[in-house]
Amino acid sequence: MYRFFENLVDPYTDYPERDRPETRLWPFLWEYSLPFKRLFALTAATSLLVAAVEVALIYYMGRVVDLLSSGDPSTVLASYGLELVLVAVFILIFRPLLQGVNVALLNNGILPNFGTLIRWRAHKHVLRQSVGWFENDFAGRIANRIMQTPPAAGEAIFQVFDAITFSVAYLIGAAILLAEADPRLAVPLIIWLGLYSGLVRWTIRRVGPASKASSDARSQTTGRVVDSYTNIHSVKLFAHHDSEINYAKEAIEHARVTFAREMRIFTTMDVALTAINGFLIVSVVSWAVWLWSVGAASVGTVAAATALTLRLNAMTGWIMWALSSLFRNLGIVAEGMETIAQPITLVDKPDAKELVLKKGSIELQRLTHHYGRKGGGLQDVSLVIEPGQKIGLIGRSGAGKSTLVKLLLRFYDAEQGRILIDGQDITDVTQDSLRQAIGMVQQDSSLLHRSVRENILYGRPDASEDEVIAAAKRAEAHEFILDLQDPEGRQGYDAQVGERGVKLSGGQRQRVALARVILKDAPILILDEATSALDSEVEAAIQDTLYGVMKGKTVIAIAHRLSTIAQMDRILVLDGGRIAEEGSHGELLAKDGLYAGFWARQSGGFIGTEAAE
Repeated sequence: MYRFFENLVDPYTDYPERDRPETRLWPFLWEYSLPFKRLFALTAATSLLVAAVEVALIYYMGRVVDLLSSGDPSTVLASYGLELVLVAVFILIFRPLLQGVNVALLNNGILPNFGTLIRWRAHKHVLRQSVGWFENDFAGRIANRIMQTPPAAGEAIFQVFDAITFSVAYLIGAAILLAEADPRLAVPLIIWLGLYSGLVRWTIRRVGPASKASSDARSQTTGRVVDSYTNIHSVKLFAHHDSEINYAKEAIEHARVTFAREMRIFTTMDVALTAINGFLIVSVVSWAVWLWSVGAASVGTVAAATALTLRLNAMTGWIMWALSSLFRNLGIVAEGMETIAQPITLVDKPDAKELVLKKGSIELQRLTHHYGRKGGGLQDVSLVIEPGQKIGLIGRSGAGKSTLVKLLLRFYDAEQGRILIDGQDITDVTQDSLRQAIGMVQQDSSLLHRSVRENILYGRPDASEDEVIAAAKRAEAHEFILDLQDPEGRQGYDAQVGERGVKLSGGQRQRVALARVILKDAPILILDEATSALDSEVEAAIQDTLYGVMKGKTVIAIAHRLSTIAQMDRILVLDGGRIAEEGSHGELLAKDGLYAGFWARQSGGFIGTEAAE
């Protein structure tokens, strides 16, 4: 039975992805709600029916009092016995069925699927953001917003149908019931409703902003805490335990203060609500008793009016909390939208085609990129790399080496100029096809918190087990992989490597990353300090493998250890974002310029780029 309701909506249904989502709260929620519109309508209808039944039961309680007062028991039971039995059957059978359908639609049909749909779509949207977008925020804060927005949106929907729809119907039914007994009984209810509406308005206007501020403070706290955990090696290495505690304490205290301000609103609301509810009880019941005393109302009317006001007294606190919860959760959604609803700025063109790579030539035409600043990056760089050519790239820190690689991978769009691969502008092809044609081993070879096998298969998911092992052997990784065992007892290629590969040494991570690239076998290869984390013995063993991997590929190798690029076909020296020198190792030494100075200052094969001026 539960499965029927749970399958009423598929949270993973296809939808048109938008590069620029709605940035206004209600249109944003409406867009996510489209698959649920029929389910929402049905749930609203059943909520109204449940409320109507509740009011009808209170009305019928007054009728029962009047019936019992109309004569002796035998006469009353003879005249109204069947009616009482039918009402009892309705209460025992049909009322639970109606309530069950309403609750199942809400709890099993909407809540699990609505939050899942938002989280799934939000995660898909965020993953489409550029590398630069991620570099401008805390990973912890991004993840926190992805995780807390869906339950907040689900809770808001829950309150709409569980409390607000029900309460509106209940209040309308109560007014009708009192007016039918005596129109004057509806007067205090109307006055109370005005006071109640004013309190609701006062609360809502303050809860939304206060909740958003509180939610933002929680996200900031999460971001700072996760940042400390992610960089725990640096925290311990520099003995910054106390400073990290204080750094987190600032955010935690800010979260406490904002939450305390939010709670002040609820305390004020609760006290005011108790006062106006007291007015409702006294005014309605007193008036009903007075009407009874002058013969204008029956005992049943007094009983029904009393029961109704006591029920409203109990309900109003719940309704107020439901409304407050609604707008508090909408505040959390609004805060989450600061991440989820940000536009995708680096996108494929509408007519983008797959990259067709036949030779592997690369051409940079007057490439300029400063990340929106005045300096740094690249300035007016033009370069042609022939198919199969091996290029070494060196330069001081900040010379533009990493910027060139990021632009080639289209992690950023160049501010000026363009990049061609086999004559195709990389902005005219799909990003996926571009990056599938490029293999890269980075200096910081972070791995996924998965098994060794899954990390290597990231290079080519459809590869066989034999191909995975062959790639690991070529990367000099197979032997140490066989000796791995994680805390759960998984061994070898099944062993988990930990977050960012923390359970492996730097050299082991580098070799797994190299195996991944070997398995990918892309026609263009980028090596960014690919052997920097390896000891001399392993590096010597792997150099032949690297040269074998480079065979037939277009290669760009970034290195500070000049011995690793001395055999490249051509070496480029970047300085201040420009190509200062280029040529073979011998030609550059003969020029007696920057490269010759770097070579002369080497110590153990490392370039002295940091101190060199």
